[in-house]
Amino acid sequence: MALRERLLAVVSKKKSNLCVAADFEHAADVLRIAEQVGPHICMLKTHCDILVDFSMDFVKSLQDLAKRHDFLIFEDRKFADIGKTVQHQYSAGLFKISEWADVVTVNVLPGPGVIKGLKAALSEQDMKGRGCLVIAEMSSAGNLATANYTTSAVEIAEKEDDFVLGFICQHRVSEKPGMLHFTPGVKLQQGGDGLGQQYMTPEEIVGRRGCDVIIVGRGICQSDSPTTTAQTYQKIAYDLYMSRQ
Repeated sequence: MALRERLLAVVSKKKSNLCVAADFEHAADVLRIAEQVGPHICMLKTHCDILVDFSMDFVKSLQDLAKRHDFLIFEDRKFADIGKTVQHQYSAGLFKISEWADVVTVNVLPGPGVIKGLKAALSEQDMKGRGCLVIAEMSSAGNLATANYTTSAVEIAEKEDDFVLGFICQHRVSEKPGMLHFTPGVKLQQGGDGLGQQYMTPEEIVGRRGCDVIIVGRGICQSDSPTTTAQTYQKIAYDLYMSRQ
């Protein structure tokens, strides 16, 4: 899978398995944080549907930053519908996500057709280097992605490994070679946010639970110096990642 090879090359070259979640409401804030942390990340995660001023000009600026700083763009869309609907959600509409996001997230509650719908959109546009992450587990309290769902999600994902890059999860859920594990809700100190989010440390997620890429949002974006804080997370997470090799 070309996308997997590309990401692992970025991780190795930059010595970074850090993804920053730029969950802002204004495009300028996303671009600002991308500029500040870009040299220290392997991926930048976006939520295009919460931007009040989304435009294709914003997309172009973000792609320019991704090229300059050598990181992948990860749109956390969480597709979860029948294949035909997902095909259009991915490639058409206001956001045209397939044109600019290297990676998207998928909830497989509708079954394997949701992944097939994404792949159909790409085959129509003859686009390469795209992939998805299957949501196997979540970091929010009381979520319903429990054991039976996780087992089924992993089975579906492993059968579609030409397009599935790996998983959103809280611990290693697959031993299939090449499947990568991405974990949100990571902070230097454990805790919560009062709205159900539960934070775990890099030591717990990468060191003990065997995940590969940490996803950090507020811990970096709301810090006094996002650049310096990103460097701290980058070093801690990458050292833990390399200690497993």
